[in-house]
Amino acid sequence: MKKVAFISDIHGNLEAFQAVLADIDRLAIHTIFCLGDCVGYGPEPEQVITEIRNRAIPTVMGNHELALINDRYYNSFNFIARQSLDITRTLISPATWQYISAMPATMLYRDARMVHGCPPASITRYLFTAQEYLLKKIFSEFAETLCFFGHTHTLALYTIDQSDNIHGQRLERGTYGLEPRCRHLINAGSVGQPRDGNNNAKYVIWDEEEKTIEIRYIPYDIQSTFDKIIAAGLPTLNATRLL
Repeated sequence: MKKVAFISDIHGNLEAFQAVLADIDRLAIHTIFCLGDCVGYGPEPEQVITEIRNRAIPTVMGNHELALINDRYYNSFNFIARQSLDITRTLISPATWQYISAMPATMLYRDARMVHGCPPASITRYLFTAQEYLLKKIFSEFAETLCFFGHTHTLALYTIDQSDNIHGQRLERGTYGLEPRCRHLINAGSVGQPRDGNNNAKYVIWDEEEKTIEIRYIPYDIQSTFDKIIAAGLPTLNATRLL
């Protein structure tokens, strides 16, 4: 049985990341992809990237990585996000900066596309619940059956059927079937900073054979991350958002 884990939006939250990796290891899943935003907001970006590199987890560039290497995009951030990135710069090594700068905008795996923001290749565009004609346009712009993305920190599934009808739903913990002969957009939520009203770390498992996705909720030591955010001098909002 072939299962693949998709993680997104770790945001320098090492405790959450390690808890998710422990769950993935316990399930004996050996293929992992990261959908970007490994850094920003959280206190341990260097350690998160080191873990990703040590495990050779393929990772697309998120908008927070882009802002670290692109001053024009950095200047479009709000004050708290810019302040967080200013501190993040002091917490990462030159080698990590080089690694970040080489991240691709998209990746492909079998019949699945990966992007941080919005398919086919946007790092920065948000895909919240969209009007049907916009979702149809998005589906028309990539060929793969599945696309996994992040950026919004909220789990969601959008499906287009053979009659060109669009179906959308928010996802919660559990297993969902992927209708055959349909195509799907899957938002993997956030490992390190969920914004869906539940403070567990979240990630998605794709079962290629069973044609399902499973949403996993993973508890972790939130207080430890909270304390590290404050100690690092990061904005207090970055900590309170975790609660």
